[in-house]
Amino acid sequence: MKAKILSCSGLLVFALCVTAQTVPDPIPEANPARPTVSTPATLTPVGFVQFESGSLGATKSPEFDTRIGINQVTKLTVLPRLEFFVQTEPYIRSTLGQDKEVHPGEVFVGAQAVLMPGDDARPTVSVSYIRRLYESPAPELDLGTFRESGAILMSQDVWGFHYDCNLILTEQTQSGVRRAQFNQTLSISHPLKKFTLSGELWHFTQPFMRAYAIGNLWAISYPVRKNLVVDAGFDHGLTTTSTRWEEFIGFTYLLPHRLWSK
Repeated sequence: MKAKILSCSGLLVFALCVTAQTVPDPIPEANPARPTVSTPATLTPVGFVQFESGSLGATKSPEFDTRIGINQVTKLTVLPRLEFFVQTEPYIRSTLGQDKEVHPGEVFVGAQAVLMPGDDARPTVSVSYIRRLYESPAPELDLGTFRESGAILMSQDVWGFHYDCNLILTEQTQSGVRRAQFNQTLSISHPLKKFTLSGELWHFTQPFMRAYAIGNLWAISYPVRKNLVVDAGFDHGLTTTSTRWEEFIGFTYLLPHRLWSK
């Protein structure tokens, strides 16, 4: 685990060192995927590293009473239709009754590819694949954890609203047993002066519990600069096996220099 963390840290330091060079390209806009569960089908700007960082606090779930975690997603689009990313949770503190635990979270790597670019008449359609590199003993949210995941993603602007819709299939494991998990998410956002308000409904099956989790998420974001967007919001679970409340705050930051010339 230490070797993997050091490797990821080395890559980030390398990216920061490279981006310290002055490049005459104009700074593009960040393309946040947080804080909603849904991921946009569109990619980040080619050649620019994007960081999506934040903190999430949760209460009352089947695996914990309280849980606080720091999450980080680092993205790099290498071609107009291909993006790679690393997803980590460096710190998780949880309680269950009198028990208190602190662990590093799981580590995932993934890729997203655009199948059909969108226009005024049709949505952008992409596919993604995610693989787990490290399994953490920390308790999970109601969404559970998975060994690998595949998804179809769609995004479009309609009548002044923007929507992101995901259809996700994951492989969950428990004591050597594998189960398929089926998930659907729909996020709709609308600008409110300089802010953006987002509302979302999501549904995740819970195969080992023979149940399902449904949640309702609301978030607001604000672009401090076009390459820096801050956000905050909450999520409320609607079933008995859902995490009751989640509150989050974070930011998306696109490094202002391209890693390589066009």
